[in-house]
Amino acid sequence: MRAHWKTSLLVAFGAVAAVAFMGAAKLRESFTTAALIAPAPTRIVYDRSGAFVTQIGRVSLEARGEPSIDYGYWPLTQMPDRLAQATLALEDRRFYEHPGVDLRAILRAAWRNLTRRGRAEGASTIAMQVARLQHPQARGWRSKVDEAALALALTQRFGRDSVLRQYLRLAPYGAGSHGAAHAARYFFDRPLDDLSWAQVALLAAIPQSPGRMNITRESGLRLAAKRAQRALAALQRDGVLDVEQAAQARRELAAMRPVEVRRRPQTLHIALRYEKLAREGALATPSPDDPRIHATIDLALQDDLARLARRYVDHLRDAGVRQSAVIVAERGSNAVLAEVGSADWRDPRAGAFDFTRVARSPGSTLKPFIYALALERGVVRTTDLVDDVPEGASGISNADRAFLGAMTPRQALANSRNVPATNLLRRVGVDAAFDFLHRLRLHDLDAPPESFGLSMAIGSLPTKLENLVAAYAALAEDGVWSDLVFAAEQTGMAPQRVMSVDAARLVTSFLADAPARLPSFPRYGPLEYPFAVAVKTGTSQGYRDAWTLAFSKKYVVGVWLGRGDASTMREMTGAASAAPLAHMVMMRLHGVKPGERADDGFAPPPGRVAIDMCLARGADGRCASALTEWAAPQDVAAAPAAQTVAFEAVAAPGPLVIATPEHNTRVWRNPEQPAVMNALALKLRAPAPGEQIVWQIDGEPFALAQSEDTVFWPMQPGEHRIEARRALQPGKSRAVRVVVE
Repeated sequence: MRAHWKTSLLVAFGAVAAVAFMGAAKLRESFTTAALIAPAPTRIVYDRSGAFVTQIGRVSLEARGEPSIDYGYWPLTQMPDRLAQATLALEDRRFYEHPGVDLRAILRAAWRNLTRRGRAEGASTIAMQVARLQHPQARGWRSKVDEAALALALTQRFGRDSVLRQYLRLAPYGAGSHGAAHAARYFFDRPLDDLSWAQVALLAAIPQSPGRMNITRESGLRLAAKRAQRALAALQRDGVLDVEQAAQARRELAAMRPVEVRRRPQTLHIALRYEKLAREGALATPSPDDPRIHATIDLALQDDLARLARRYVDHLRDAGVRQSAVIVAERGSNAVLAEVGSADWRDPRAGAFDFTRVARSPGSTLKPFIYALALERGVVRTTDLVDDVPEGASGISNADRAFLGAMTPRQALANSRNVPATNLLRRVGVDAAFDFLHRLRLHDLDAPPESFGLSMAIGSLPTKLENLVAAYAALAEDGVWSDLVFAAEQTGMAPQRVMSVDAARLVTSFLADAPARLPSFPRYGPLEYPFAVAVKTGTSQGYRDAWTLAFSKKYVVGVWLGRGDASTMREMTGAASAAPLAHMVMMRLHGVKPGERADDGFAPPPGRVAIDMCLARGADGRCASALTEWAAPQDVAAAPAAQTVAFEAVAAPGPLVIATPEHNTRVWRNPEQPAVMNALALKLRAPAPGEQIVWQIDGEPFALAQSEDTVFWPMQPGEHRIEARRALQPGKSRAVRVVVE
């Protein structure tokens, strides 16, 4: 008690005799260097529906030397009159009468601290508190004298209103919030001028002890409300509030409940994304008075996809999958709607890594850009044939260790054949391809292109999921690259054309052509949708990474599966693992009901004409298989009159072969989908048209259908044997084993 009394008297003496102790020169220095300073305002990030995402605060050192994160410090362009009146009623009733130090209050506090027991009474004025908030230091009589001297200087130099406004910008309001404007938005989600008298009084009460009066807790709210009642009583005595206004404010205070704590998303990757953008200077608030950030993220979708990815990884753990990443962007704007950085932030096995930003081997996902460059430079035409043969393959093989012979560029890319892709890369030039991929922001490596060589086409050039999504969005947007957008206030590079409309639309048509994927990828699997989707999978060497990039007319989806330690998975290809997850994501985004189909496709390349190209002829000489191709007019004139090109002949139909599902397929049955959606497509490979086929499940007949039809079997958990046989004729397929989980 005696220590408080001594301190109070010393402060009073120091304030009166500051000139004598400091000297005239020191006093002049204090008055000339005094300034109103505040940290940069905190930006609060809200998702597209107004839900809280995160705050971007500042790391500071507290008086005891430990780091802390501070939030707030929003500017005040004009005085918030009601909060100012409530604050002065509690903190400094003679604010407009004293010069920055209230000698009467100091002497009164010294006397009361000497004669009374209990909590010590202070006498710091608003100006002195501003001095302490701007220059915090350990408590003691020297610091009090310094605060008093600076308070006098601030008041003299800037005036009382500016000092009060500065206090309201710096004052602590609990839960890390500093400044009234930030606290009003953070606690009550409204501007400071829209607060009720009860809310104003509550805020005015908190700075005396923000830790004890934390209004996110019941105990803290009770303490703050008790002190707020004092503010209301003083305002009523001063005539600021009439009887009814004061009564209404008291009723509202009594009914208040603790403020809901603003929590970040369960996965912190998206919060760290916004902190990174702010650190890089890529978030520009439109108004300094309201530094809110309007994120493009949809937190509800984000949480939904995070749960989906987590369950899906759990389903594939036996195959060695440990992590996943998903990005969903809106077509046209490149606004990111969801970004899942890992399967589980809390997973000690690299869960804290944001795998949307980790460079990994992209497998075959770079092939579409090799084809785009080749088409743009005239190295290959859509009506040409490219060879998928071992000769001249430079030791590069295909993933299935097989070769399909001569094919069109459409087929070669849709089948993701390695040999044609590397041959095209050789023809366009490694240097040119390396530069092109750099223009697409797929890498920023300062390395010689020859260090990657032809293997660039099959995954030797590392890249990130976020970069792949932006590059595929450029394909979707007719060859115009734009950065991914995470907030309305985001700044960045202007959109740039990186390839021609013709090349972008041709490659899009290749990737969206389901029949062209045969025979490498069976029909009606996870690469096929009931609406137009261009899709590409990728698998890195040793099954370390599995990728799928897909875009529709509304969305761009990117999926990665792998392990944090980059070790191998068990034969997890992009088509077998990442593609089903991408399919589920895209279907959720579109909300397509079972049985619905959309017949509209992507826009055709301008100036080209559609021709039918015969890929295989039957024994009778008629075309048994054809693809539609977009040809340049000069190429059509050079083609046969029938505008068809026969690439190879096929023998008469042989034994029945099941194309889908593949042997030893493991299928995940999604319990959240309607039963009609949990159906497995049954399809024959190259069937002879017109035959009647009996499909059998576990030896029992399931359906009678035409050989060219696709049959859908409602999946049941367990291990099953699927067969196809000719009706009333000899001929039976090899049994296919399927495990449904």
